[in-house]
Amino acid sequence: MSQPEGSRPTYGYSPGTLDVARLPIPGNAEFLVYLIALIVLAFVAKFDDHVSGGDFVYATTWITAAYLISRGLAKASRVLEQ
Repeated sequence: MSQPEGSRPTYGYSPGTLDVARLPIPGNAEFLVYLIALIVLAFVAKFDDHVSGGDFVYATTWITAAYLISRGLAKASRVLEQ
């Protein structure tokens, strides 16, 4: 195909299209379990007199660490050795 004089080739991009980049759906099953665990822990801390704010922060720290380690292992399992 010949281009009209004075115009450049678009290389597959045409400014008139409304096609946008497709991103994966955010979140995953581990994140949902993480949020549910934090919500349950927050309710326990709120309504149980034996659980203090410090206990809530301590438990949240360990739950967050476990979540981050699980995500790191999940991503590391997808890495291909070269």
